[in-house]
Amino acid sequence: MTEAASVATDCVESDDALMARVQRRDAAAFRILIDRHLTVLHRIAYRMIGDAAESEDLAQEALLRLWRDAGRWQAGMSGTGAWLNRVTVNLCLDRLRRRRFSSDADVPERADEAPLAPEVMDAERRRKATIAAIAALPDRQRAAVVLTYYEDQSNQMAAEAMDMNIKAFESLLLRARAALRVALQPLKEASE
Repeated sequence: MTEAASVATDCVESDDALMARVQRRDAAAFRILIDRHLTVLHRIAYRMIGDAAESEDLAQEALLRLWRDAGRWQAGMSGTGAWLNRVTVNLCLDRLRRRRFSSDADVPERADEAPLAPEVMDAERRRKATIAAIAALPDRQRAAVVLTYYEDQSNQMAAEAMDMNIKAFESLLLRARAALRVALQPLKEASE
């Protein structure tokens, strides 16, 4: 057969017929399939990935899978082009998933934001002193502080919870804050 006749035959030979030849490891038939489908596969990959070199790699990987899995090919299925398109899309999706979890960028240097030991110790000392000062308040003043500052209740809600009118509650809370200020003054002076 002349080269011109071979080219004419290649153009009309179906993908299924070419795949039958590829199953017998006919490299010429595989080359025809590459020529038919590579451009479309590259376009699909490029539109999904956005990188020409990476898109070319993915299109070639899809074609390599066709060569590798040719023995399992069954004529009359969805077609070589559809199979290659599906493989290419899946390869792109896998690549995009991996991109999300990895990066070539350098990890930025980040200062340790954890408080230093002296700061932690000071905070713990203030916390314990505050708890002790609140515990030393008269019961109703302690309740007013707990409801307002620890439970984030409005003065109106806290007054209702304590069965008081708002003016009496605010007076009680004012006395509690003054007592706490006096009790915590030594701690404030020590930190200055």
